[in-house]
Amino acid sequence: METTAYCGCSLCCDWERGSWMYLKLDFWNRYVSAGPRAGHPYLGLTALGTDPHEPAPGLFSWDTVVRPWMVPLRLLPWSWIARDGTIAADTRYYPFGTRMYVEGYGWGRVEDRGGAIKGPDRIDLYFDSHDDARQWGRRTTWVRIEKR
Repeated sequence: METTAYCGCSLCCDWERGSWMYLKLDFWNRYVSAGPRAGHPYLGLTALGTDPHEPAPGLFSWDTVVRPWMVPLRLLPWSWIARDGTIAADTRYYPFGTRMYVEGYGWGRVEDRGGAIKGPDRIDLYFDSHDDARQWGRRTTWVRIEKR
């Protein structure tokens, strides 16, 4: 499947700081800059209404054995539990909540849809940082789709 990375920055998600209506003096506000919601406030939520996030393997996982230097960070209380990442897909083929394992990314759940994602062979993967998203870029990789 063809996978593309994205993050919540203005380059990936079409938003800009400040509105031209206020001559950009309200620079602390974020507004959608393209598409049908142009000019409306940008909240950074997915189409499902959740906050997007990268997958987290949790403390008790195979990743802890592979990367033991991450154990001190995983001892923090909020990082003990494994968490699925956010995937954007065409919801005609993969409804919200569909769980997928993407090789090199980990487990993710369909929580978003993208304007350029059409068909069953394309998905977008959310990354917390723009650098990580650029490093992933666009690549074709194996995806395992969990049946309900």
